[in-house]
Amino acid sequence: MDARAHYRRLFAYEAWANREVLTSLARATEVPPKALGRLSHLLSAGGLWLERLRGLPQTAPVWPTPELVRCAEEHARLAREWGAFVEALDDSVLAREVKYVNTKGEPWSSRVGDVLDHVLAHSAYHRGQIASDLRSAGLVPATTDLIHAARNGLI
Repeated sequence: MDARAHYRRLFAYEAWANREVLTSLARATEVPPKALGRLSHLLSAGGLWLERLRGLPQTAPVWPTPELVRCAEEHARLAREWGAFVEALDDSVLAREVKYVNTKGEPWSSRVGDVLDHVLAHSAYHRGQIASDLRSAGLVPATTDLIHAARNGLI
């Protein structure tokens, strides 16, 4: 599998898993505030990394005010934009260094491939926290494991 196909599959998984989390929160009779805050953060951070990769300034806070409707809108936008970004990938893009300033004002440089891997791992980390938040509230979290999605033809 080439790099583009690999990341196409992983970002399809990312979009599917985040959509599953959104659906589970939308169905909850009472959404745990921590869970919604974490989802809002993981989506906002995904948008911030996409801006950094494109050399654009940061347009949203890393921890925005959590709103389910805004999360749904941001998810739809990010799924489209990450899909388009991945379609333009090749080995030279993955190896390219991107310079950016983090939220503390510190200058950094990272390989595009490392940024993509970070975005995916960061989201998985917070989806796990969201699942824990939902369980603690007596709710059933969405199943968002990659292997579940792969076995069931969801990605």
